[in-house]
Amino acid sequence: MGAKYFGAAVRRREDPRFLRGEGRFIDDVTLAGLLHAAFVRSPYAHARIRSVDATRARSMPGVAAVYAHADLARWLKPLPVFGAAPPGLAAGVRFDLRQPPQLALCRDVARHVGEIVAMVVADNRARAEDAAEAVEVDWEPLPAVSDMVADERGGTLLYPEWGSNVAVGFTHAIGDAERALAAADVVIEETFRIQRYVGMPLETRGVVAQWDRRDGTLTTWNSTQVSHFVQQGLVTALELPPHKIRVIAPDLGGGFGTKASGYPEDVLVPLAARALNRPVKWIEDRREHMMAAAHARHQTHTIRIGARRDGTIVGVADRIWLDLGAYNVWGVVLPYNTVAHLLGPYRIRDMAVEVKGVVTNKTPNAPYRGAGRPETVFAMDRAVDCLARRLGVDAADIRRRNYIRPDELPWDLHMPYRDGNPLVYDSGDFPAALEAALEAADYTRFRREQPALAARGVWRGIGISGYVEGTAIGPFEGAHLKLDLTGRVLVATGAVNSGQGHETSFAQVAADVLGVPLDWVTVIGGDTAAVPFGVGTFASRSGVTAGNSIADAARQVRGKLVAAAAALLEAAPDDVDIADGRAFVRGAPDSAVDLGKVVQASIPTFARPGVATPDFEASAYHHVPTVTYASAVHVAQVEVDPGTGYVRLLRYVVAHDCGKVINPMIVEGQVHGGVAQGVGGALFEEMAYDAEGQLLTGTLMDYLVPSATDLPKIDTVHLEYPSPRNPLGMKGLGEGGAISPPAAIANAIDDALAPLGVRVTATPASPARVLALIERARR
Repeated sequence: MGAKYFGAAVRRREDPRFLRGEGRFIDDVTLAGLLHAAFVRSPYAHARIRSVDATRARSMPGVAAVYAHADLARWLKPLPVFGAAPPGLAAGVRFDLRQPPQLALCRDVARHVGEIVAMVVADNRARAEDAAEAVEVDWEPLPAVSDMVADERGGTLLYPEWGSNVAVGFTHAIGDAERALAAADVVIEETFRIQRYVGMPLETRGVVAQWDRRDGTLTTWNSTQVSHFVQQGLVTALELPPHKIRVIAPDLGGGFGTKASGYPEDVLVPLAARALNRPVKWIEDRREHMMAAAHARHQTHTIRIGARRDGTIVGVADRIWLDLGAYNVWGVVLPYNTVAHLLGPYRIRDMAVEVKGVVTNKTPNAPYRGAGRPETVFAMDRAVDCLARRLGVDAADIRRRNYIRPDELPWDLHMPYRDGNPLVYDSGDFPAALEAALEAADYTRFRREQPALAARGVWRGIGISGYVEGTAIGPFEGAHLKLDLTGRVLVATGAVNSGQGHETSFAQVAADVLGVPLDWVTVIGGDTAAVPFGVGTFASRSGVTAGNSIADAARQVRGKLVAAAAALLEAAPDDVDIADGRAFVRGAPDSAVDLGKVVQASIPTFARPGVATPDFEASAYHHVPTVTYASAVHVAQVEVDPGTGYVRLLRYVVAHDCGKVINPMIVEGQVHGGVAQGVGGALFEEMAYDAEGQLLTGTLMDYLVPSATDLPKIDTVHLEYPSPRNPLGMKGLGEGGAISPPAAIANAIDDALAPLGVRVTATPASPARVLALIERARR
């Protein structure tokens, strides 16, 4: 493959339409005769449904239908669940796994605030909402489970037949951690708490569904990252073959994992469209989104880490609790992701973990940008800094002594990854990333100036965090590529573009392989009619999985073009090349012909057959047997106001390795966006509940997200260590920016307040929380 576009900072091709306000998001989909849906949701965290009376609602103006569970019971099968352990993982780890069934319409017991009890369909949204308020539900409130640690085996059980509230539990060990810790010169133990916070995409969720009774087909437009997963769920619910169901993901205003789950509305809106033979639309409002769209994070780690006096870490033991919410939708994914990424870049051979994923009366959790990694990196890197402080070792030096060296790669952790394959770091240079980040952050100068600043009452600190991330989980992504009559190129993929620049980066891959101008390539994603088999966009996977599939399909089409051009030019195929959209015989530039002419010469006419079969298209499903390992080191500089507890970010540096870079400008945008979300988790965002399971931060008046003024300058250092696991040498990128900010920022706050002995053990590090730590230390 040539490299005219691959690696170039090409401007994003999708941006002009967004800047002109011409994007087509889910709410922009309008159809003739459109009805609108609204939902009756539980106001209780835990309550039995005695009855649902929709008599008054059905008689209200404009109401087309009201559906409770009894009205749709024939179609209400359990929603899809994910995250069963693949064979390789199940062989190495024994999971005690429970995944309770969840119905799209609650039948007898509601288990979190916001769970759907009934659906109202009317001729406009306002009337649908008014009628939803008129539906009368007779509730019997039940005690709520709200604390994952205290209620693990508490008196109230969400599912009494289990005998506990543990939905997934397991232990795992490599080496002998207890022996290593017993022999260590120093052991520290600390409990770290990572709060519940969420993706909060700018665009909320939505569904538009249209049933065509003439041929029994359903078309849905869905704000989803996983069109093919939604299609599979509808195949089950509607009992239709996949070719009868088309799912289209239009422009997506952010996803971050929030839109990678299967939701009740994905089924209910199409059911209503089919039952009423009218198109139906539902657009989630922000209040609905905050109470009912997937939540994330929320873990507690009690971690012990031991070391020799010189700072060499010898062992780690961690007890981990995860709050899964009311249903365990994602199985072992979040718990095992947490464990698989605990050790990160550290050279540690002895580790033991005990993990419990607990169900509570809260909105179900799902993977959100990082999916277990930010939580476990927070616990590990905070513990390492606590250890460094105990030993009197600089935070950078303890990492220098313990990061895996490049000559030690590939590094086998002697445990399986989540996909069941051996967890072996394939490539990278973790010490080089550390030094690059420290140099870009002026670490030595900062340390030199820090004492004088502290003497003047300026409390500044610097914090470090590093990670190694399994990215681009397989097993494949679908791609289809075809040429039109003029030689222009259409690329379709199952990967959904939710802001990552797919229309640009995938065009760069295809254009280089085919040898055509970039503006000849059009990319579409997330349409099940364009690609019959696909997976979707999540887990930092699109560049590797879809990118390699596109390259494979483009190679096949290029081969067909070369053969057809050779016949047209009366040359041997080995002598024909393609560049800039023209085919030519090497050494004879005057022979060049446009690819459009090659295509047209292949189409039969009355006068002659084509020079070749006009089959200039190909599908590819590049197999990805296991993940690639991206890595990075983040450095944060902060200043803390000791009078208010306010933390100001001064500077942020990321030195990262995502293998071969398609477009460095897009990569930087991805890193910056991830850092912004990580800053939110470190300092601002929290989905807080009371003891009765009521959401306390259910609006953007209460749930704080960082603004542009809260973010510092973000410097990005690109390190390229190609992965040997795919032909393009790429690694995943999308989640990385969000993984380390909570740890790096908390470490920086600790560093700033080190003279007081302050230790940040929970996020977010809000002014009130930091001020309380300062006042406690002073007392």
